[in-house]
Amino acid sequence: MTDNLNSKTRFTRGNMIAMAAALGSSIGLSPTSVSAAVPTALPKPDSAAAMEAFYGEHQAGIITAQQTHTYFAALDVTATKRKDVIAMLQTWTEAADRMTRGLPVQTVTDPYDASKVQLDSGEVLGMTPQKLTITIGFGPGFFRKDGIDRFGIAHQRPDALVDLPRFPGDQLIEARTGGDISIQACADDPQVAFHAVRQLVRMAGNAAEIRWVQAGFLPTTAANETPRNIMGFKDGTQNVTDDKQFVWVDREGPRWMRGGTYMIARRIRIALEHWDRMNLAFQEQVVGRSKASGAPLGMKHEFDELPLQANDKDGNPIIADNAHVRLAHQSTNNGAQILRRGYSYNEGVSFVAERWPPWRQAMEYDAGLLFVSYQRDPRTSFIPMFEKMSRIDMLNQFTTHTGSGIFACAGGVKPGEYIGQRLFG
Repeated sequence: MTDNLNSKTRFTRGNMIAMAAALGSSIGLSPTSVSAAVPTALPKPDSAAAMEAFYGEHQAGIITAQQTHTYFAALDVTATKRKDVIAMLQTWTEAADRMTRGLPVQTVTDPYDASKVQLDSGEVLGMTPQKLTITIGFGPGFFRKDGIDRFGIAHQRPDALVDLPRFPGDQLIEARTGGDISIQACADDPQVAFHAVRQLVRMAGNAAEIRWVQAGFLPTTAANETPRNIMGFKDGTQNVTDDKQFVWVDREGPRWMRGGTYMIARRIRIALEHWDRMNLAFQEQVVGRSKASGAPLGMKHEFDELPLQANDKDGNPIIADNAHVRLAHQSTNNGAQILRRGYSYNEGVSFVAERWPPWRQAMEYDAGLLFVSYQRDPRTSFIPMFEKMSRIDMLNQFTTHTGSGIFACAGGVKPGEYIGQRLFG
């Protein structure tokens, strides 16, 4: 885990409902499902410095410098008609572009005056975009579900968008697994990230509904400093550096996926009470790095190469054969790498039966890692890598995977297009 959004006409309630209905009708929204209007607000003057463009060659939020908060949601598509799904994606695209520029979604003119009445829920009015990015993915069920090609696009499902196998040790909860569409909003403010997902879910109307969500956070660190996870170790030191080779789909994928990537999301609960009972030396052996500096064991600096061939005075590997960093290193995975974009989470406490000795049953922290990775082909990277790690990684005695999903994130969007447009072309 450590390595890898002035008319004078008489204004009546009926006029307002009619305008709201016109905005929502294309995606199945009823007038009563639209949020109450709240005053609009322009972004602050410094918003440009806090902005990440929605349009581009690739979707934002993948190789974008990682923000400090995320709100991830997996949705099930409930629409039965292709046109309703397209309308939802068109609406999402326009809304995502507006939100990443610090603007509210779905504006209409108030006939009483020149100000705007907007149908945004309003909780980020007056805030800058906080480097908001919104990344959309399509799960296997988007293409075919229960054997049915619901939207005439089953033939467009990429070969690389495979159903993930059940890995050793998985304790997946159905309510936290799968999904037809994913939305990952990342920002430097938790309310901005939540707001973005909230608006898209609301605007989906009857076309989609939430399946599972997960919020996450990173500590605020100095520029270019690797953040620490809740186990206390630097997280992301050994991340991918060549996104063209390891992240982006090229001509091997269908046209709509070129410039896109495959996302895997895993909710991993960490037994912090168990971990906190371990001494520092053991923790460092499990990970394969110094807790304080982040340096590989036997080295001095965080970004030193792993001494995978080095032995101690007794002839034992300095970095154990089942240490996390060794198993995650590309040299032990046929050169494969993944782009990790994980976040810690903390959701209070819950009753837990531990997987390992002393097999306690008690109220413990419900905290861990929202592991998110992006890769060019999960069949040759994440799946074989994690198949091995799930069996022998020393970290397994402290971690339990409780949620999972895989999604195809289409290439970037140009102005005038909508997300996934080439999928339906």
